[in-house]
Amino acid sequence: MSTPAPDRSAPGPRRPQRPRATALLSASLAAVTVLATLTAAGCAPPAAPARAAGAADRAPSLDGVWRTDGYGTLVTIKGRALRTYETTAVSCLPGSVTGTRTGAPDAPGASRFTVPDQAPLTVPPAGTGRARLAFDDNVGSRTLHRVGALPERCGRRPSRDPRAVFDVFWRTYAENYPFFRAKGIDWAAVRDRYRPRITAHTTDAQLFAVLREMIEPLHDAHTRVVAGPGRRFAGSELPTPETAARIDRAIAANLGPGTVQRRWAQGKLSYADLPGRIGYFRVTQFAGYTEKDDYAADTAELDRALDAVFTAARTQGPTALRGLVIDLRLNGGGADPLGLRIASRLTARPYLAYRKRARNDPRDPGAFTAPEPIRVRPHQGPVYTGPVAVLTGRLTISAGETFTQSLMGRSPAPTRIGENTQGVFSDILERSLPNGWTFGLPNEEFLTADGRTFDGPGIPPALATPVFTEAELAAGRDSALTRARELLTHGAPGGGR
Repeated sequence: MSTPAPDRSAPGPRRPQRPRATALLSASLAAVTVLATLTAAGCAPPAAPARAAGAADRAPSLDGVWRTDGYGTLVTIKGRALRTYETTAVSCLPGSVTGTRTGAPDAPGASRFTVPDQAPLTVPPAGTGRARLAFDDNVGSRTLHRVGALPERCGRRPSRDPRAVFDVFWRTYAENYPFFRAKGIDWAAVRDRYRPRITAHTTDAQLFAVLREMIEPLHDAHTRVVAGPGRRFAGSELPTPETAARIDRAIAANLGPGTVQRRWAQGKLSYADLPGRIGYFRVTQFAGYTEKDDYAADTAELDRALDAVFTAARTQGPTALRGLVIDLRLNGGGADPLGLRIASRLTARPYLAYRKRARNDPRDPGAFTAPEPIRVRPHQGPVYTGPVAVLTGRLTISAGETFTQSLMGRSPAPTRIGENTQGVFSDILERSLPNGWTFGLPNEEFLTADGRTFDGPGIPPALATPVFTEAELAAGRDSALTRARELLTHGAPGGGR
C-alpha cells in the first residue's frame, strides 16, 4: 500500500500503446501466476474468523492475516498491534506501517490505530472474511481479504545480494506500475538489458546508477530511489528557492500595490481581497502547515484559514464576492483530503469529485480494483457558490491536481486558466529493498465520472496563457492572473470542463 502519508511534494505518471511483451516477461510472470494472484505472495487459503463462544452477536475479531486488493500488501493484526508486509511474487519484506490500536473496537468492530510519524488508520469489518483499511490522509479505502497465514518467506532474512535487490525492484514495478504502455516502455526488455550487469560484486554506486537508469525514461515524478546520503533520484524536480521567490514577487506585483495578503499555514495558504469584490486564494501545498507537521494539525490549520476566508460577508448578500481566483500554479502536492475540504467550501450540493482505483493484477497492467467514488460534501457553514477561476500550470502537482479535478464537477464549473497540470495523481507506493534502500512508484488512477484519466498530459486549461515563463517573469507580467481578473470582473466565465 502506499505510505499513509503520501509524499506529494515530489512532482509525475501515465498512458497509450501496449509495449511488446517479450518471452522473458511472459514466462516469468506465468511461472508465478498462482503465487501472485491467488495467494498474493504465497498465503495459505482463507480461514474463517474465530468467534468467541456466546458472542454470535458481536462483530468478528480483526485478528489474523489480511491481503489487500492491489498494493501488494499483507496486513497482520494481533491484539493491539498492526503491521504490514510488502510482497511480490519473489519477495516479502516488512512494511513501513506499524500501528497500535487506540482503545477498544467500536460497536461495529472498527479499530483505530496510531502509526509513528504517519497519519492514523482505521480498519472496520466489511462482511465475512473482509475488512477495509483507510488512512486519515488518503481519500478512499482499501479492501482486505482474510488469509490463513503469512508466507514462510516473510519470516526469513532477505538476501542483500545486489541481484536480489534488482529482482525485487524490477518485480515491484512489473506488478504495480500501470503506465508502461502509455510511456512506450517494454519493462521486460529493461530487465533483459540491465540484469546481466548486476553480479554479487556490484557496488552500491553501480547498483544505484542502474536502478536510476531503469526508471529515468518514465519521466514520472512519482518514481524515485533513495539509497542513502547523496544518492537520491526523483522523476522530477521542484523549482529552486530562487525561482519560487521570483514567482512570488511577480504575483505580488500583479495583485496591485497596497494589496494585503493574509497568510496561514506557514505561508502555504494566502488570501487577498481585490478590487471589484474579487477574492484571490493561493494554495502552494497540501501538507506541512504547522511546525508539528502532522495531518491532524494540518487539518486544523486549514480549517482556521477557510473559516477566515469564507465568511458570511464574502459568501452571501450585497458584500459577497463576485468571483474567486484559486491559484494552484506553484503547488507541490500533499494530502488529497485537504483539497476536498477546500472544495466543500465551494458548493451547496454534494457531487462526485473523482473515482479512485489501483492496479490489481500482477500479470495485467490494465486490471484495476473497482473504482471507488470520492465525493465533495458541502461544508456545514458559509459556502461560496459563485464564479471561480482556477490557475494551473506545469508546477501544479499531485494533490494540487486531484484538487483541480475535484472542482470539475462543481456547478458552475470553474474556468481553468494557464497551462496543463503536470499529470501526476496517484499516491506513491512506498517500498523497501532487501539492502535497506527505499523506492517509490505510482499504482493508482483518479478517474472522471466518464472514466477519463489525466495522468501523463495533465488537466488542460480552458484558456491557455503563459505561466511563469522567463519572458513573463522578466517583464513582470502575470497573464493568467490578469485574464482571470478580467473574466471575473466583466462577467462569469464559461464552463471550464
